[in-house]
Amino acid sequence: MKYFLDSGKINEIRYAYENYKIEGVTTNPRHIQASGKPFLTVINELSEEFKGKDFPISVEINPHIAQAGDMIAAARELARLSKNFVIKIPCNEQGLIAAKKLEEQGVRTNVTLVFSPSQAIQAGRIGARFVSPFIGWQEASGLDCTGMMETILQAFELYQFKTEVIAAAIRNGQQISTYGAMGVHIVTAALDVFKESFEHPFTDKGLKIFSDAWDATQGNKP
Repeated sequence: MKYFLDSGKINEIRYAYENYKIEGVTTNPRHIQASGKPFLTVINELSEEFKGKDFPISVEINPHIAQAGDMIAAARELARLSKNFVIKIPCNEQGLIAAKKLEEQGVRTNVTLVFSPSQAIQAGRIGARFVSPFIGWQEASGLDCTGMMETILQAFELYQFKTEVIAAAIRNGQQISTYGAMGVHIVTAALDVFKESFEHPFTDKGLKIFSDAWDATQGNKP
């Protein structure tokens, strides 16, 4: 299973790449906004940071664009900026039409804002590079997404789709382990989510016990 970082902040991304072995980045307009920098500044930073590396960076087109032809034009413009860029296309009829044609033209896509198996299956059928079923948004509202994800993964395995499934909008370590155990190809989460997933209060308790024992033995003679 791969870890991608959900962020538009270059310092966070650099830290996670150097220390967590993240294998890609997913951005969206909110992440860009949170960086406090203009859109083009952020994506140019990311392009330069990972130039020459096999490191996919998902970059979203203008969400105001509604027609497939316009989405294709916007996606091609972004894709020209970096070989690392994978273009995020919304999962609706026009978006799926655009993603199909873009993949046929050699532009890699990440079909995003996916909330049902039927949406994900079409993304797989057209050969999108990634598909991003959103977990956190739905589970924060009390919905259980495990059935949705199981159906998606079963269909992708059955039909041998080349598309990689990203469990997106992950909010905690429980979701990382749950969807990782199901066999998702990738989870993407914020830096703080990954940090918290590496910690446990019993680890802290154990360190305290062992530290006290260590200190108590340092004055003993052999």
